Amino acid sequence: MHVISRKGLREFADEHPDSEKSLDAWYRVSKGARWSKLLDVQQVYPTAEAVGRFTVFNIRGNHYRLITLIYYPGQTILVRTVLTHADYDKGMWKDE
Repeated sequence: MHVISRKGLREFADEHPDSEKSLDAWYRVSKGARWSKLLDVQQVYPTAEAVGRFTVFNIRGNHYRLITLIYYPGQTILVRTVLTHADYDKGMWKDE
């Protein structure tokens, strides 16, 4: 998979240093993956879930949420945003 963009992950990790290792691990696994559907993603990340058109990953034991758009045919993951669990629960990211 081609992950766009690692910059957003790094920026979030700069603000939340405890997320850095988990985000880096997610990036490395995802860029090496060949997923064709959500079920493939869930083989590696069982808690990943579809929320509307987004795929949401729990990061660092569910402290953070990584919101992505995955284009399976093009093997591309667009990193939409990374949020604290509290910000995720507000749901405002769904409107963007």
